[in-house]
Amino acid sequence: MRKFNIRKVLDGLTAGASSSSSSASSSSQQQQAATRENEIPETLQSEHFQLCKTVRHGFPYQPSSLAFDPVQKILAFGTQTGALRLFGRPGVECYCQHDSGAAVIQLQFLINEGALVSALADDTLHLWNLRQKRPAILHSLKFNRERITFCHLPFQSKWLYVGTERGNIHIVNVESFTLSGYVIMWNKAIELSSKSHPGPVVHISDNPMDEGKLLIGFESGTVVLWDLKSKKADYRYTHDEAIHSAAWHHEGKQFICSHSDGTLSIWNVKNPTKPLQTITPHGKQVKDGKKPEPCKPILKVEYKTTRAGEPFIILSGGLSYDTVGRRPCLTVMHGKSTAVLEMDYSIVDFLTLCETPYPNDFQEPYAVVVLLEKDLVLIDLAQNGYPIFENPYPLSIHESPVTCCEYFADCPVDLIPALYSVGARQKRQGYSKKEWPINGGNWGLAAQSYPEIIITGHADGSIKFWDASAITLQVLYKLKTSKVFEKSRNKDDRPSTDIVDEDPYAIQIISWCAESRMLCIAGVSAHVIVYRFSKQEITTEVIPMLEVRLLYEINYIESPDPDQVPPLPTPGTGPNPQSIVPQSHPSTSSSSSDGLRDNVPCLKVKNSSLKESPGYQVELVIQLVWVCGEPPQQITSLAINSAYGLVVFGNCNGIAMVDYLQKTTLLNLGTVELYGSNDPYRREPRSPRKSRQPSGAGLCDINEGATVQEDRCKSPTSAKMSRKLSLPTELKPELDVRDNSFSRSRSSSVTSIDKESREAISALHFCETFTRKADTAPSPCLWVGTTLGTVLVIALNLPPGGEQRLLQPVIVSPSGTIMRLKGAILRMAFLDTTGSLVPPAYEPWREPNVLEDKDEKDKSKKRRPVSVSPSSSQEISENQYAVICSEKQAKVISLPSQNCTYKQNITETSFVLRGDIVALSNSICLACFCANGHIMTFSLPSLRPLLDVYYLPLTNMRIARTFCFTNNGQALYLVSPTEIQRITYSQETCENLQEMLGELFTPVETPEAPNRGFFKGLFGGGAQSLDREELFGESAAGKASRSLAQHIPGPGGIEGVKGAASGVVCELARARIALDERGQKLGELEERTAAMLASADSFSKHAHEMMLKCKDKKWYQF
Repeated sequence: MRKFNIRKVLDGLTAGASSSSSSASSSSQQQQAATRENEIPETLQSEHFQLCKTVRHGFPYQPSSLAFDPVQKILAFGTQTGALRLFGRPGVECYCQHDSGAAVIQLQFLINEGALVSALADDTLHLWNLRQKRPAILHSLKFNRERITFCHLPFQSKWLYVGTERGNIHIVNVESFTLSGYVIMWNKAIELSSKSHPGPVVHISDNPMDEGKLLIGFESGTVVLWDLKSKKADYRYTHDEAIHSAAWHHEGKQFICSHSDGTLSIWNVKNPTKPLQTITPHGKQVKDGKKPEPCKPILKVEYKTTRAGEPFIILSGGLSYDTVGRRPCLTVMHGKSTAVLEMDYSIVDFLTLCETPYPNDFQEPYAVVVLLEKDLVLIDLAQNGYPIFENPYPLSIHESPVTCCEYFADCPVDLIPALYSVGARQKRQGYSKKEWPINGGNWGLAAQSYPEIIITGHADGSIKFWDASAITLQVLYKLKTSKVFEKSRNKDDRPSTDIVDEDPYAIQIISWCAESRMLCIAGVSAHVIVYRFSKQEITTEVIPMLEVRLLYEINYIESPDPDQVPPLPTPGTGPNPQSIVPQSHPSTSSSSSDGLRDNVPCLKVKNSSLKESPGYQVELVIQLVWVCGEPPQQITSLAINSAYGLVVFGNCNGIAMVDYLQKTTLLNLGTVELYGSNDPYRREPRSPRKSRQPSGAGLCDINEGATVQEDRCKSPTSAKMSRKLSLPTELKPELDVRDNSFSRSRSSSVTSIDKESREAISALHFCETFTRKADTAPSPCLWVGTTLGTVLVIALNLPPGGEQRLLQPVIVSPSGTIMRLKGAILRMAFLDTTGSLVPPAYEPWREPNVLEDKDEKDKSKKRRPVSVSPSSSQEISENQYAVICSEKQAKVISLPSQNCTYKQNITETSFVLRGDIVALSNSICLACFCANGHIMTFSLPSLRPLLDVYYLPLTNMRIARTFCFTNNGQALYLVSPTEIQRITYSQETCENLQEMLGELFTPVETPEAPNRGFFKGLFGGGAQSLDREELFGESAAGKASRSLAQHIPGPGGIEGVKGAASGVVCELARARIALDERGQKLGELEERTAAMLASADSFSKHAHEMMLKCKDKKWYQF
């Protein structure tokens, strides 16, 4: 009997219903159905897609704490937002996040155990398992009644001391993450006669030579040496000034404290009456025995000893109050010398790296890690002058605030070596000659072999190229675009044409052709610079410069109904489009007849010669000029094509095209003039108005609470226009300060748009395709998208290559072709008949600054640009597909017929911020990121939805400005002012990610404990061990109060099992280490036994001699 399948019956019913409804549809839909007969097979399915975070690069934003594992050689940072960043050898780094988002106040490694304890500002302790590639929390402990202020975990101990704001110390078993019943109460620790509370616990450490003695520092200035066994204070040390930190001498006979008046007090353990010595490192020498003037607090001090010489005393803070404006300093005192090392930012924390993890041995410090507010510095203590190590981590992303970002995967293979070779010459000198000492962990397997490059544009006009291959990041090359401009030395010197208060060179848009290596940038001062790549150093005598006058205003005669898209006239009905006569506007005068500023650019190009290093060298500087007292508007879109030798850019006034080979302006039109007689809004150009446009904050002026100062640079236009530069839309999204989210007007009528938000050019794309319906062959053209959802096509008539290209003009003419979509146009691309992407034509890169032989010259003349248009043998009908993505929808239009073959409404309630046509799994798709936080992908050409995941709500403009997709399922955005977050939407990459990630934990043998020597072992002395289990265990100390703290099991369950499985090798190594230690102890026992035997032999020998002497004597002879 055949099985009855209800699903097939339902499918048949729905198919029948859909066919009946489609038969009743309009004739245009029938036409679309007809064009889909020859459907292109699509290989991408929804199972090819999965979204996950891969890696985070850059300096940890708002760091708050620091820790180091001296055996594993791993560095950990905690931040004010609850993030945890771990660094090993260059290329091994990891990012984790505490769910609560509370600030990390302290980190403590379980040294060489592959675990880390974090203490948070919300009074929780977390135990992280680092034995897996993605660390996870194993246990958490939440304190309910007391606030955590300080933690201390002795080396090779499982008992963590936790100091609180009330002055008490609790003890946590880090294996079970439970509290011991043993508590050190503040009132027992201080003098009974003391009438005041000693303040929070600011320091805890055990005596290096006696684990049974605990040094406790209270904020008020009281220090107590507590005997853990007898449960009472041995000594109490009092100081007038508040204590910030304390540190032991390794012999356990002295300790040092740092105070709020800029002094250091050194104490002898057995003399609590007064300090052995008081030092004011930065105090002025005062005569007549007067007290030195107080200095700023010394926030931290470390006391490290060496076998060969004097100990090191290293401290932060303590500068005198009269050093106003002096930068933060780290002070290194060694013997009689004192070195004051100035830092660029305030010091958050520092740690001294030592040769031994044992506190009771000579420390032998070799480096100091200094965590600054915005940088990480590593100082070499072993070399004279204390040079810094060259930092191999990619922590300089934020050197100047990032203003834009582009991401290129699957680049030409020779690009990264070329950029690296020119960037290697930019490296600074004077670093330490030693290798970077933080070298723990192992690299992951490079499952992805294709080259990836990230380009970041910055507020100071610099551009950085980064090698981002195989989920790592390394800076390749830095370009300073501001070098071509004259710099004003002070504010009074600044030209009156400046339209930006600060950062006039900030980068807004980057257009880069990886194959030809041509680079073009647009900056906030309405300037465009074209760069050519060269491996040779050159001197440019005169910087090529072009000024463009671009400002138009519009009279709105009549607006079409918002619900009714105006009928588009066919290109043949209007008057024949006239070719635009090439024209440029040289700077002739600085003011017009009525005294208004006119024909002046915002920045002044250098008139002296410019020495240009190998790398990117200036080809042409283009500047928009003031018109009748009105500043030029910011550039909203930019494109360059190396095969055509053209660069094009647009703003809210219009569009300009420049031939950068002939250095001439080919096109300079208002947006309305592009339409000709086909303008659906029936607008007329009007003379430029006379009123000066108000200047306001723009590019980086974002409401981000307290972080707004971190990422700021200003743009020359009004607030409404400033948003256009990041989000060129027909209706500007308003950033609502109260709920920190985007809201936008539902009206799409042009009458609702004020004059500030005119129709701007939002997308530009050079291609070789069909410009008109009647075309029989593809030809070079430019597709222009606007913020009102219009796509216009400009035909390009290029002269032949070689010398003719430099002599004959390029003819540019609007074709009359117009298409319309809902929302501003974001991206355009073209597919051939097989559904493959048709990239723009390009000229392959060759060295521009080498004198060629005659034969080579002839070859170069004959060399044609690499054109990627379809071959003429293909069918003429439906030869190509244009893919157009706007803020609201995507359309696939067949060419040359211009029929809309496929259409997809991407979002109704939100809008698309970024759309990219990308390659994935030998196919292509459209990837979109919406303002409502959704990431979506659609197949091409059919625009089937393949992925729709809610990922990231748009909380600030930084994400909108930097989010970008690229090939092979990669994407990135700036997650904070200092960090790049990379994500993948590829299932394959998600599966391979575990292999690609580096390992933080590697099996390493713990160094041998310091040898106590024969006599110390025989007669006692040396380090006294303590059986903490006997003291703190439940049998001795009892159970802690349940209401004091709550144990929370961590989510790292399954991952913990994986980590444990991967840690088998490690367990074996630990077993071997334990055997070694047991063997060592047995050896020591054998030595002591041998010594006792020798002693017994000697004693018996002496006794025998005595017996022989006394044998024959009578009792009265004794």
